[in-house]
Order: sequence, then C-alpha cells, then structure tokens
Amino acid sequence: MFSFKQTLVVATAIVMSAPAMAQQKQLTDDQFFKNNFKGIVQPMPVVTRWVDNTHFLLVKDGKTYVVDAKTGVEREANDDDKKQQKIEVAPSAYSKNNDLYVKLNNVETRLTNDTLPEINATISPDNKFFAYTKKNDLYTVEIATQKETRLTTDGSDVIMNGYASWVYTEEILGRASRYRSFWWSPDSKHIAFFRTDDSPVPVFTITDAPGQHGYLETVRYPKVGDKNPEVKVGMVAPTGGAVVFADFNAKDDQYFGAPIWTNDGSSLWVQWMNRKQNNLKIYAVNPATGAKAELYDETQKTWIQLEDGFERMHMLKNNKNFILESDKTGWNNLYLYEMSGKLINPIAPGNYTVVEVNYIDEAKKVVYFTARSRENTARRDFYKVNFNGKNLQRLTFGDYNHMSINLSPDASYFVTTYNNVSTPTRSTLVNNAGKIIKEIGDSKGPELNDYNLAKTELIRVKSDDGLYDLPMRVTWPINYDKNKKYPVLISIYGGPNAGTVMDSWSLNGTQQFYAKEGLIQVAMDHRASGHFGKEGVNYMYHNLGYWEMKDYAAMAKWLIANGGADPKKICITGFSYGGYMSCYALTYGADVFTHGMAGGSVTDWTLYDTHYTERYMGTPADNPEGYKTSSVLNYVDKYKGMLQIVHGNIDDNVHLQNSIQLISKLQDLKKDFEMMFYSGGRHGWGGNKGVHFNNLKTQFIYKYLLEKPVPKAMLK
Repeated sequence: MFSFKQTLVVATAIVMSAPAMAQQKQLTDDQFFKNNFKGIVQPMPVVTRWVDNTHFLLVKDGKTYVVDAKTGVEREANDDDKKQQKIEVAPSAYSKNNDLYVKLNNVETRLTNDTLPEINATISPDNKFFAYTKKNDLYTVEIATQKETRLTTDGSDVIMNGYASWVYTEEILGRASRYRSFWWSPDSKHIAFFRTDDSPVPVFTITDAPGQHGYLETVRYPKVGDKNPEVKVGMVAPTGGAVVFADFNAKDDQYFGAPIWTNDGSSLWVQWMNRKQNNLKIYAVNPATGAKAELYDETQKTWIQLEDGFERMHMLKNNKNFILESDKTGWNNLYLYEMSGKLINPIAPGNYTVVEVNYIDEAKKVVYFTARSRENTARRDFYKVNFNGKNLQRLTFGDYNHMSINLSPDASYFVTTYNNVSTPTRSTLVNNAGKIIKEIGDSKGPELNDYNLAKTELIRVKSDDGLYDLPMRVTWPINYDKNKKYPVLISIYGGPNAGTVMDSWSLNGTQQFYAKEGLIQVAMDHRASGHFGKEGVNYMYHNLGYWEMKDYAAMAKWLIANGGADPKKICITGFSYGGYMSCYALTYGADVFTHGMAGGSVTDWTLYDTHYTERYMGTPADNPEGYKTSSVLNYVDKYKGMLQIVHGNIDDNVHLQNSIQLISKLQDLKKDFEMMFYSGGRHGWGGNKGVHFNNLKTQFIYKYLLEKPVPKAMLK
C-alpha cells in the first residue's frame, strides 16, 4: 500500500509550540474583520505572459518588467516591449437586443437580425463563421457576408441540436459548457454536435412562492433507474447540407463523452460508454459517411470516468500518435498509442496520479506533466518523462505544494507558484532541467513573525484497518492549552475523488478569529478522496457514505484522544455532497459527530440523477442493499445531536425534496433540528441571502460550539 514520508504529528508536539508565541502581537479587529494583513503578507509579482521562449513579462509595484529567463536579469519594459504585449485574438461575438454583433477594426457589424437569442456563439478556427444554437437548432453565420444558415430543422422543447440536456451538462460536459454540445473541426469544414431527444426523460416540477400564484418550472431530470435522453452524434458543414450521423443506435442505453477531432479534421473520435459505466470505447468516425471503427476498449471492475474536467486524449501534431490517460491500473497514468489504437508503451507508470498534461515536446519526445507528489499526495509536483517511459524527473523542488506552473512556449523554463501549511506563497523561475534561475516573489511580509497567528498543520492519521495514512489539515486555537477541551469544526466535501486537503498556506480573518475564540478548525480527506489513486476510490463502489464516515470518524477520534477535542462538540459542515456527509454523520455517525450544518444535501441516492449516482451505486435494482445503507433516511432513529438543514427552494441539481424528506422523518420521530430555506435559491445563492446564510452558520457555531453571544463584527 502507498506509504508517506511524513511522520505523524503527535499531541505533545502541538502543545509545546504555544509558549514561544507569548510575546508576540495579537491581531486587531481591523485584521480579523477586514482581512487587513498588510505587513504580515504582501502582494506577489504577477507573470502576465511569456513574450517568447526565453522572456516573460512581470508586473510588480505597478510597473511592467521584461525578465530574461536564461539569466534572470530583469529590466523595465519600454514602448517596444509593450507593443509586443499585444496578442492577436480571434473576433468574438457579443449579444445586444437578442442579436449577435462583432467588432472588426473598431467597426461594429450586426450579424443576425431576429427576435430569437443566439446561444453559445463559437467562432470557427479559420475565423470565418460563428456557430450557435437558436430555439434548439444549430446555426452558423458567415462574418464577411452576414449570411445565416440553419443547419438543423427539428429543434423543439424535447429535441435539441447542439444544446445539451440537463444531465449531460451537469455530469458529462460540465457546467462550464453552458449547455453547448457542438464542436468545430480544426479545418473548419465540419461541426460535430449532439442531437438530444429528451422525451423519454421524466419531468420534475420545481416550485417557489413569489407573487400571488407562485412560481413553477419543469426540467427533464432522470433519477436513478429512469430513462436517459437519447443522443445522436451528428456532423454537418458550416454552409449547410445533409447531416451525417455517426453509426450508433440512439435507442441503446449508453452515454457519449465530448468527441474530439483529429488535428487534420479527417476523423471524429467519439467516446462511448455503457449505462453501467464500466466499459469505455473510443471510435474513429468518418464525417462523410458516419462509419465508425473501434480504436480503444477499456473495462474496469468498478467504473470509468467520463465526466467534465477529464481530458482523456491528447492528439500529437504528427497525426501518427496520441497520448491517453487512464486509471485502469488503480492510478491515473499516461500511455502512448498509434493512431490506429495500438498501444506502444506506458509513459509514466507508477503508484501516483497524473492530474494535468502541461506540454508535449514532440521533437524531443518528452511529456511535461503535473501529478500528486510521489512523496506526499497533499502536494503537487511538476515532472518530465520521455515518450518511452524513461528518465522520469521531478522538476519542482522542496517540501512544497507547487500549485501552478507557468510554462514558456517551448517548455524550456517555467515559473512555479508554491507554498505549504507553514510557508506563505512564493514563486520561482526554474529551467527544464530543474535548476532554479531566479526567485520571483514571496508573499511573506516583514511582520509575519511579529504576530501570534494560529498554527496550521498537516497531520496523517492511520485508518482503522491500518491501510491508509489519512490526511487532515488542522488550524489549532491560539495559545493552545493541553489541559483544555476545544470544540471542533470540520469542513468537508467528501465524495469519490473529490479531496480538499492540500499542504497549502492559508491566512484569513475568520480563520484567525475562530482560532482566538478557541475553535479547532479541520479539513479531512478519506481513503477514496483521490490521495490514494483509483484503487482507493474504488472502495466507494456500490457503497457511498460508509468508508468516508469510517475514515472521518477515525480522524475525529484521533482529535479527541490526541488533540484536545471536546467529544460533546464535534461539528461537521458541508454543502451538496458535503451536505450529504453532514447529514449522514449526524445519523449513521451520531456516536461520534454531535453537530452538523448541511446545505443542498442529498439525503437518499434514489433522489439524484442517473449518470452520477449509477456510476458509483448502480441502480436500485442492481444494488438494493447499497441504496439502503447509504441513505440518511434509514438512520434518522440514531439522530441525537443538532443539525442545521439548509436548501434553495428551486435547486435544480439536488432537489429540495431531499431536505423535505429528511425533515419529515425527523418530525415523525419528534427530533429537534434547525432549518432554513432560500426562495429563489438554486444549488447555491448569493446577494443578501448569501450573507444571511453565512450569518446563519456563524450563529450556529456560537450557539452550540462556543456557547456565547456572537460578536457584532462577525455578522455582516
């Protein structure tokens, strides 16, 4: 099993550090409540962009400098340098009065002229066309002539061309897609799109209370076991003509990931997955005929990731090879393939997780990538490796979390921004041999060590079964006293491969004030959070909730035994999946967790959507016991603490019925709880309701954990 090169922190080490702080300054109200930490931390210089392979622009103290990456020498930018800052950008369309406009050479040109809004206008790679959807049909407009072409004609309330269904947007394409489901070919000769038929999907009704007659909306939302939308993959020329559909049967129970064009535009690669989500196939589709040829076939014993944020295929410019990411070994690694689908070799094998491919140097046959550190998974490091899998080299340095990498265009140099729990953020210029060239910036202010700041530590706690060293990020009370007991506030998200604990620096007024008030503040990650690869995440298959709660309980018990935590005041809080875990903790885990604040919570997995839930849980027919044991509703009889339940009235993601069903169960059992609903709130809300929500949580913390009045300055 994966091992860590970090010693577990013990309670004696925690408390011994406190006396050294006695003579230091205390933070003021201005620092606590206005986040005014001037002198304690300071602004960092900003790398705006690379001018070429060896020079970049740096802004600091209001001035712009040109830095020579070879020598580290910097000089103030002159007028010629500033001219070089101008980057050619493609024209962008903007909407005005429900029509599209574009500005070329400072001249505004109107591209469309009707009453229907154009949605997701996206320019072609040759900058000649915009494609967009209008009333669920796909259109283009030629910029030079303003000629609009309607590419599809059957759009309706349930037939959508180039506009995705709710479940595809939320779980596969991602919210950032804004429902766009069309993709230009690199040669601008074709547009691939999804034609979605939502008619098989059940309608869910959402209501709210404004006005005399209230508010009502409906959404096609497939809950577990329901019919999914039927999707076809179409291809069409931007000037119109016949639509060619890929050779798939839309009636099959299946999913499609975002397709990818080859660099020459000759083929569309389509990711296909079965309903069970354990078999991924990649097909090369001919845009002229729709004929498909299988390139790749992967099956796993649990599931395969398809959703937003996972870039599986990286096409090489030579049109002879591609690099594929897969976690089929239990760890997300890289593999080199021929375009025919033949595996050449693994590129970066090992028990660590690749999180991003930053650059591919085809001439030198080298891949640069970011991964969870091989030494400490709460950190990220930057690596390079040859295409043949040899000469793997860590390019970043020290015991730091290298949060972001800013590469030169040819990857000869990079600027890394990094920190850890005890080190404020810094940035450094490094070459691609790993040699440090120049320190760029340090956010540590000259007065940092003058103040009595709360100490934050990264701690590893052994899981109950001894298999994992679970990461926990703890901010301790100021002037910690080993003879006292302290309330605990645990902030979590939970869920598969969704960890939040990193070895990173943090300083804010609320954190420091709660530490002054005597609150232990904690973030925790369980075995399936991503720290231990896909092999750790696989524990959650058909069993959401159980392993998370088992690991969270182990860490909470460690805090009680070793960290001075008050066993009567163990509070857990989260939103969405974190809301689910908070509700589950106050029911299934009620012997450990005493208080909870749960927002936008799933309370029973039969109430959530097909793609996300079935990926992990299967269907209720396949996994009845798993759905039973994962449901908060089945453990309400164990509830004995105090839970704050919060939900948005028109949440179209996690429906309000989740919280209503939990509240109903609590009422039937005559259990006490707190609740708050937000009219107009979806899966989150802002404005004054957002302020009210934050105040609500603050009041809960003071009432139940700190047991004293809330300082006025803590309420907004």
